[in-house]
Amino acid sequence: QVQVVESGGGLVQAGGSLRLSCAASGRTFRGYTMGWFRQAPGKERDFVAAILWSGGITHYADSVKGRFTISRNNVKNTVYLQMNSLKTEDTAVYYCATDPGGRLYESRNEYYYWGQGTQVTVSS
Repeated sequence: QVQVVESGGGLVQAGGSLRLSCAASGRTFRGYTMGWFRQAPGKERDFVAAILWSGGITHYADSVKGRFTISRNNVKNTVYLQMNSLKTEDTAVYYCATDPGGRLYESRNEYYYWGQGTQVTVSS
């Protein structure tokens, strides 16, 4: 059974950095897409970044381009989201998701497996 578990959230001041981790288990993830989404209170769950497990091709939402970096460690079966120059509007619950589709999906409807989320709070 596929499982993804996020960690690394917390409280940080604006301009600071955090690194989120997503540990995936349950199968070999070659060919899978790994994505990060976020959901602020009262808002929809929005796409942040995605990476193809095979080849490491990445894609970002415009709002985080140049500040966030998604990467993966094949040995540890873990995907990371390095977040720099954080802004108060980055405050949200961050979710990791995966799908065997093998494309850089932005729609949350394309992802089948989800984690429970980790809270990121950026203070001014």
